[in-house]
Amino acid sequence: MAVSKEMKQARIKEFGVNEKDSGNTKVQIAILTDEINDLTEHLKVHKHDYHSKRGLLMKVGKRRSLLDYLKKNDVVGYRELIKKLNIRK
Repeated sequence: MAVSKEMKQARIKEFGVNEKDSGNTKVQIAILTDEINDLTEHLKVHKHDYHSKRGLLMKVGKRRSLLDYLKKNDVVGYRELIKKLNIRK
């Protein structure tokens, strides 16, 4: 259910400035998107897993606030990111 270490490292390399740039807003959004997709698939099978549903909603809210921050500070980067990650807006 959790995103693997290798997947996180791949996202850091793809969206970060260097290999250790895990705090970058784009990297955080990409990792949260992977976690949201995994939780969504889990909840399709386990409909009554309310604790995971709460975690999913918290991750969606966190991603939403990070996206708002990115949109406010870097509109071009925001548009590229939502296009790469296939996020609806």
